[in-house]
Amino acid sequence: MDAAVDASTSQFELTEEQRAIQEMAEAFAADRVAPNALDWDRAKHFPADVIRETGPLGLGGIYVRDDVGGSALGRLDAVLIFEALARADPAFSSFISIHNMAASMIDRFGSEEQRQRFLPRLTSMEWLASYCLTEPGSGSDAAALKTRAVKDGGDYVLNGAKQFISGAGDSDLYVVMARTGADGPKGISTFVVPRDAPGLSFGANEHKMGWHMQSTRQVIFEDCKVPAENLLATEGAGFGIAMAGLDGGRLNIAACSLGGAQSALDKALSYTGERKAFGSKINQFQALQFRLADMETELQAARIFLYAAASKLDRKAPDAGKWSAMAKRFVTDVGFDVANEALQLHGGYGYLHDYGVEKLVRDLRVHQILEGTNEIMRVIIARALIGR
Repeated sequence: MDAAVDASTSQFELTEEQRAIQEMAEAFAADRVAPNALDWDRAKHFPADVIRETGPLGLGGIYVRDDVGGSALGRLDAVLIFEALARADPAFSSFISIHNMAASMIDRFGSEEQRQRFLPRLTSMEWLASYCLTEPGSGSDAAALKTRAVKDGGDYVLNGAKQFISGAGDSDLYVVMARTGADGPKGISTFVVPRDAPGLSFGANEHKMGWHMQSTRQVIFEDCKVPAENLLATEGAGFGIAMAGLDGGRLNIAACSLGGAQSALDKALSYTGERKAFGSKINQFQALQFRLADMETELQAARIFLYAAASKLDRKAPDAGKWSAMAKRFVTDVGFDVANEALQLHGGYGYLHDYGVEKLVRDLRVHQILEGTNEIMRVIIARALIGR
């Protein structure tokens, strides 16, 4: 573990178990993810085989209860894992986060029968899962979703489409928000839809700026039949289920930004210690030293902020939602800025794929958009401040 990460984690007096979890994730990422990340990005390859290798490590159900194979860890533990994985590849780490969000919703809101039916295969990573909320016409305004589910005997019939779904076409299960009632949040329900459900199909893989190792497609429902026993909780509970998953999801995506940005800073430190100009290594120029100092300061502030927010969520603090929104906004903005600055410090080489910095810039940009845009984070924070 490098000194930069160790110095800040000590602020939270990590337990021996937490340090072991962190080191396990770092070792796996260094051995199985980092050597392949650029090739996966270049080929737009979804490494399902390597993703499944995280199951035996306990990363398929990080905060799922242990009776179904979960690790039953806390949110700070999860943040440490996603940060460590993201230092090797933020896109890889982000998919593990999405899978865990879907699995935790089933664990938290599913019946005992549903938990036993779905979760052992999810926690082992035999099955991969995706989360389906966003639609072509509803992103930030999630309560306006149009995908509809109509009860038909022992089934629900779904019609509509979901947009920007990570893992679509590759995942085995889809946790889907669909409308069973009137307009607005109270009319939304949650369904677990298997990949082989009749009437389920997928759009073309999107051409994206980053996250190339993840497939991103529309999920399309055309008279898609889902057994009624795949309804999570009750009709009308879906919006609450969706929102309950987002606080943790925001911390996870912030952790992915933090890990990616730390990798960018590490690359910048290495490069500037080797590159020479005007007879000196460029890290001897004070103007450049100041930029490195600011990057380090901002990353450490982001790390401490994120760990504090995760600790609040673990303690179920009343203001945990506000802190999750603040951490997501702050850490993802800092993460992108640090990666972008690292690219600038590499000069023309930073623009080349083989150096890995431009990939980090591309991957981290979307973190300011998903799990609620950073503008929506500001809305959440402001509402908490003024009591709405």
